[in-house]
Amino acid sequence: MNLRKLFSVAGMLLITAVLLTAIVLAAQEGEKCGSNLPESLPDGCTVVIVGKDASVDGSVMTTHTCDCGMCDWTWRHVLAADHKLGTMRKIYHINQFRTRPPEKGLKWDVYKENYTEVEIPQVLHTYAYHHGMFGYMNDQQLAIGESTIGTRDKMENRTPSATFDITMLTLLAMERCKTAREAIKLMGSLAEKHGYGFTDTGEMLAVADPNEVWIFEIMPVGPLWTPESEKPGAIWCAQRVPDDHVSLCPNESRIGEIDLKNSDYFMASPNVISYAIEHGYYDPKSGKPFNWKKAYCPSEYSASSSRGTRVRLWCFFDLVAPSHKFSPDTPNMELPFSVKPDKKLSVQDVMKITRNKFQGTPFDPIRGLQGGPFKNPNYLPRPFKLDGKTYNTARIIGVNRAEYVTVTQCRTWLPNPIGGIVWLAFGAQDTSCFMPLYAGITEIPESFKIGDHWVFNKDSARWAFDYVDFHTQVAYSYAIKDVRKAQEKWEGGAAARTPTIDKVALEFYQKNPAQGIEFLTDYCINNANSVVNFWWELGNQILVKYNHLWIYDTEKRKMNRMKYPEWWLRELVKYDELEPQPQKKKK
Repeated sequence: MNLRKLFSVAGMLLITAVLLTAIVLAAQEGEKCGSNLPESLPDGCTVVIVGKDASVDGSVMTTHTCDCGMCDWTWRHVLAADHKLGTMRKIYHINQFRTRPPEKGLKWDVYKENYTEVEIPQVLHTYAYHHGMFGYMNDQQLAIGESTIGTRDKMENRTPSATFDITMLTLLAMERCKTAREAIKLMGSLAEKHGYGFTDTGEMLAVADPNEVWIFEIMPVGPLWTPESEKPGAIWCAQRVPDDHVSLCPNESRIGEIDLKNSDYFMASPNVISYAIEHGYYDPKSGKPFNWKKAYCPSEYSASSSRGTRVRLWCFFDLVAPSHKFSPDTPNMELPFSVKPDKKLSVQDVMKITRNKFQGTPFDPIRGLQGGPFKNPNYLPRPFKLDGKTYNTARIIGVNRAEYVTVTQCRTWLPNPIGGIVWLAFGAQDTSCFMPLYAGITEIPESFKIGDHWVFNKDSARWAFDYVDFHTQVAYSYAIKDVRKAQEKWEGGAAARTPTIDKVALEFYQKNPAQGIEFLTDYCINNANSVVNFWWELGNQILVKYNHLWIYDTEKRKMNRMKYPEWWLRELVKYDELEPQPQKKKK
């Protein structure tokens, strides 16, 4: 039954009383920004952002490491469509975290069950686009990456009065918008008018087109909001990343002081400052300038003080701009919005960043005992408790619970269907492979559309990558070398081929656009199918090669001992109090 139908007048009064009680309790206990507690971090996602003058080839790039661990990973392609004047577009609640058993219908087959009873006027033409949990790129080269940032407890709105969630907003942006600015204004205005939240809290989107990229942050305005209030049902702010800069969103609000007079770099809802004043989050008499993140999602943690759970931002800046010598002791709220990288980044550099596990830093997860004898960085990916105490471990960029990872490229020098690319890697990025999906293609592989965490399925692309990942974990330091060779061949090969594919597609496109699109569609599907087939075989190869923790040479049909590091053997002797074999007496 639709939740809206449950809200009779009596029911609303009862719920209002409960909500007011909850608000009072929250105020008594003190407010917390939902994503800022190191001991109880949400799954979250990481987004890398690269301006066009910060990339090697002039691409605007965004990423999305979709770090959930149990969410729906399936993808769809939505075709462009024409609509009659006066038709309406229905709005649905789409829970980004929900997944369903395949026999009951995959998420994107049944999401229309959650109709909000709200409709908005349909536009005459909607663009084609690729989407997974969110809309990622349309045929106009509009691209998006997402990261949950949380907000103050009292600002959350879990009631059905919040029509829009972040997934629905991104899908409408894909359908209707050509540029990043258009998308931000559309999503902001819809959320203001119809309310934002329901299943979502504070969210950040990296919104890009071939010319620029923005960080867009949106938050609910509390559970008592109704459309009849005539107040905005959301609060949002957007800041443009300078063209020669890069930035990162690691589940934290990134926008600080704002200058709304500078419309080339800032946009915001009309209540962006007034709401903070009204609710005591900002005092204009303080003499301090208004700061978005300090008002709506404050945090005092640094990489060091969080004991590693808030290290992604510092590590990224230290990685791309080491000349700045940022300190891990600097509170994340004080780190810059963006930086100019010491060297421009290529698409493969960005892919590598999504796999980063803080190698060589004080937060390296393989240091000491944590990585075990085979230097596995995926052990203890979350905080753990022991003897009533909580211990944090580093929350790395390349976390091992990703549903999939995207790297989007928007390129000005090519027609939109050819210029845009979504590079998609299913599963944990360290053992997966990025595959290109051009913006203009009209189909995606069938294996991308199916799959579920709880049901093994050889027809699902994702399971091929999980198959390799599972076998790699056993003897990680050995097996990851085999995976790297495969990535170099298939992922590196696709990246190297891109200029040639672009050229051929452009030649076809200039003669006949449909032929250019058909060429790209065939290329993307054939490449993806080849990669998926190879990854199934790679999983078999790793299983055989490192079976029983030996090394089986299939060519020479010999088995060799797998070597354990000396430091680990010493610790084993010490911990287990092992005694050496008695030495034979010399005769």
